[in-house]
Amino acid sequence: MAIASSTILIGIAGTNGSGKDTIGSLLMNNYNFMFISVSDILRAELQRQGLSTARENARDLSANWRRQYGLGVLITKAQAIFEASQQAYNGLAIASLRNPGEVDEVHKLGGKVLWVDADPKLRYQRIQQNLHLRGATRQENDNKSFAEFMAEELIEMNFQQGSDQASLSMQAVKDKSDLFIDNAGNNLTELSHKLAQVLDL
Repeated sequence: MAIASSTILIGIAGTNGSGKDTIGSLLMNNYNFMFISVSDILRAELQRQGLSTARENARDLSANWRRQYGLGVLITKAQAIFEASQQAYNGLAIASLRNPGEVDEVHKLGGKVLWVDADPKLRYQRIQQNLHLRGATRQENDNKSFAEFMAEELIEMNFQQGSDQASLSMQAVKDKSDLFIDNAGNNLTELSHKLAQVLDL
């Protein structure tokens, strides 16, 4: 079943700590969107299997699902959650797209992909300042040095040598994105205005 043509579909992608979840929450709270992070879908499955929710496990699981079910599988899973809901929403926001096949799936469903970014040091600072708000499993993943943060980002930005098309490539996602926000400030009102402008809401 396809998403109804009247439904606004927005994929949210970007670097770690750039504000993807914040944008999803703004769409949920200000515009009556359902907000789903595919990272949450992956963490829930890892917990169901009794595995650690470390980023490398999430990367492996997402790649395995893409190989088994197609590159857009995480969008399909989010779409199924949306369609099973009994509530009326104005749109669906899906965050944490990390493979270009997910962008293709959003486009196939008539949606657009928003890329959000900010300076790496600012993004790292945000994550460290908000560790206490991120839950135990995310604290474990995010409590690291700046050098570790940047090394991890390098792995996730481009297809790694020897990997296949089911692996992560955030750079390829960025290259296919339709809309862009520079979330350089720490002002929620400013970000909300930028979002409204970019999405014409």
